[in-house]
Amino acid sequence: MGLTERVRDAAREAGFDLVAVTSADPLLEAERSMLDRLQSGMLAGMSWFTEERVRLSCNPRQAMNGARSVIVLGKFYPVQAQPKIADAEGPLGRVARFAWGLDYHGLLRGRMERLEAVLAEDSGGRGAFRLFVDSGPLAEKPLAARAGLGWFGKNGCILTREHGSWVLLAEMVTDLELEPDPPTRRDCGRCRLCLDRCPTGALVAPYVVDARRCISYLTIEERGAIPRDLRPLLGDWVFGCDVCQEVCPHNRRAMGAGGACSAGDEVCALPLIPLMTLDNAAFRERFRGRPLLRSKRRGLLRNAAVALGNSGDKGAVPALEAALADQDPVVRSHAAWALGRLGGRAARRAMERALVGEPDQGVVAELRLGLG
Repeated sequence: MGLTERVRDAAREAGFDLVAVTSADPLLEAERSMLDRLQSGMLAGMSWFTEERVRLSCNPRQAMNGARSVIVLGKFYPVQAQPKIADAEGPLGRVARFAWGLDYHGLLRGRMERLEAVLAEDSGGRGAFRLFVDSGPLAEKPLAARAGLGWFGKNGCILTREHGSWVLLAEMVTDLELEPDPPTRRDCGRCRLCLDRCPTGALVAPYVVDARRCISYLTIEERGAIPRDLRPLLGDWVFGCDVCQEVCPHNRRAMGAGGACSAGDEVCALPLIPLMTLDNAAFRERFRGRPLLRSKRRGLLRNAAVALGNSGDKGAVPALEAALADQDPVVRSHAAWALGRLGGRAARRAMERALVGEPDQGVVAELRLGLG
């Protein structure tokens, strides 16, 4: 058995559903595309996403001296319908499916480390490896497309034949000379469902995502205020968004497969009112080892306040009023927005009381807007 075939077998033995190989050659087309998006301002807010970072991420050889090949790996994740939580009281916030379980970074890295040990032994100790799981400077989607693991969908996701876009990606850069796979000759054809259904219009053109409008970016990566005009469009999403994947025809056969997310598991759908009561310690304990930690307490409570404002449920007013005394002005300002959106006498009284003595001018502005 050749080394490349052994890579495929060993990857599946390590628990990966998909494996493909590409060269470590620079990704010139991807680099041009990413630089265009950067210069257009569509990546505004990502201070780390610099021109230098783009050039580094699109050249695997800069990731490791002597790199010759990249092993691209994929792991299918649960994609059932959002469960209904029978015993939940009050509104629920939706969580993107990739975040239902434990943090995938550690899980995938552990599988890659087992794969690395096998390949190092099979190559007689010749191989060197560097591992990436959605966290280092490596353009993983362009690598996956060039390796033939899948193809770019118009929503910017990698679509695979077997599992649609419900796949987590990981990469191993190595100095081993492996036989590369050809790219997949497929595309989305004339379909544009993802563009038409995106709640915020973040898909501004086929294959072009404006991060400034993307719900996933706004609820996970954005650290400050969510733009006021976009808040009503977030609906009940509190961590990520699956809409552009849910409507994709290539994903339909994969729906309902994968591991179960049991009813009552609040990581699938979060009761929003109790979420507003979490302090820092309770937040860390509640979401320990899970992707939701990535948004920080500020971000998750901010998102929950927006979802409560969109819920129309006036039973959320007491929780939002309590949030007007939160230590974080971002949480307070979004609680004020939510109260203004819900309206009613109790919400108005809460905002009037909070306006007295509020030290942050951004929160003051939200309160006054809410009061009309």
